[in-house]
Amino acid sequence: MTKWRFFPVLPVIQAGLLLIVAGATPNLAAQELSLEELLPTFREQAIVIDMVARVVENDRKEIWNSASSKVTIPGRSVGLQLVGTNIVVIVQFTPYLKPDGNNVLVAQGQIWIDVPNLGITYQTTMQTIPLEFGEQVYFFPLGTVVSGDEAHIEIQLALRPYLEQESKETTPDATTESATSPEAPEASS
Repeated sequence: MTKWRFFPVLPVIQAGLLLIVAGATPNLAAQELSLEELLPTFREQAIVIDMVARVVENDRKEIWNSASSKVTIPGRSVGLQLVGTNIVVIVQFTPYLKPDGNNVLVAQGQIWIDVPNLGITYQTTMQTIPLEFGEQVYFFPLGTVVSGDEAHIEIQLALRPYLEQESKETTPDATTESATSPEAPEASS
């Protein structure tokens, strides 16, 4: 016989609803900081993720690429979406800075492929990548290349502190993107 265990979620929700219904909102004004006070903290923690996504055919012939740099903070993901005629790839990269100074990048991928005579297949991946500032790594959302006959997708990644970028530029841009291809798939974030 299966034993079911229930967790007391409802009383917590009811207590929150009672505060809202009764109009008793906690005084958060004393705890809140102004936007001007928060911005320096975010700037110090901000990270730039440089991404170069490529579709490469046999013999390493690049048929499409897109380069972008996106600003984020630790724990907040940056996404990349590639849409082709028979494939959709959605990838999210979330940087984390450990107290010991080691960086970790969590890569999550979702892939939908329309395979002739089989229909649409779905695959998901998740990988934790140790990564230092300035170091370049490659992420292969479709897996590593087994044979040279098939096209594959590779995403080159690098992390760098935002403050470093800000000191090099007079007017920082939160996102820059470029794409080149004779028949480019859509890339969006």
